[in-house]
Amino acid sequence: MIKRNLLVVGLAVMLSACGFQLRGTGSTELSVKEMDVSARNAYGPTVVELRKVLERSGVNVHAGAPYRLVLTNEQERERSATYNSGNRTAEYELTTDLSYSIQGLNNLELLSDKLQVRKIYVRDGSNVTGSEQEANRAREEMRRDLVNAMVVRLQMLSPSQLDELQRKADERAKAEADALEAARRQQAETPQQSPLEVPGN
Repeated sequence: MIKRNLLVVGLAVMLSACGFQLRGTGSTELSVKEMDVSARNAYGPTVVELRKVLERSGVNVHAGAPYRLVLTNEQERERSATYNSGNRTAEYELTTDLSYSIQGLNNLELLSDKLQVRKIYVRDGSNVTGSEQEANRAREEMRRDLVNAMVVRLQMLSPSQLDELQRKADERAKAEADALEAARRQQAETPQQSPLEVPGN
C-alpha cells in the first residue's frame, strides 16, 4: 500500500544538524549520562522503548539519577484525510502528541515541551484486517519517530545547561517560598476585627 509520511516539524533539520541516525543505525551519544525516565503509564510502549534506546546510548537510567524525564501526556488522534470517488474514506491521518518535562532536584521542573508526529495510512474498506495491520504499523513507526525525536532533544542538552536550569528553578522556588512566608507573617500580625456587637433594645 502507498503510504505518505509527515515527519515531525523541524525534525529533519535537527537530525541533520547533529548527525543523528534514525532507527538506531548511528551514534546517539548523549552528554547527560544519568537520567530517570518515567511516565503516567510506567509500562507503556513509548517509555519502555525510550528507556532501551537511552541505555543503548550509554545513559544510566535509574531512579536515583539527578535528573528525571517525565512523559506527562501522550495523546493520539485520527481523522479522515482524503476520500475516494465513492465518497468513502480512503486515507486516515494519525497524530500523536507527546508532552514531557525534565525535573531536577526537589522535583523542580527545569523545562517542558511537546513533540508531535503525523502519519497517513490507507484504509481499504474491503480489507478490514489488512487496514488494521497497516494502522498498527503506522503507530509503531510513529512511536519510533517519537523516541528518536526525544533522543535528539536530549542530545541538545548538556550537564552545564541542566545545572543552570536547576539554579534558576531553585531561585524561583526560594522566591515563591519567601513570598508565601511574608504573606503568612503579615496575616499573623494583622489584628483581627472583633465581632460586631448588636446594640440592645
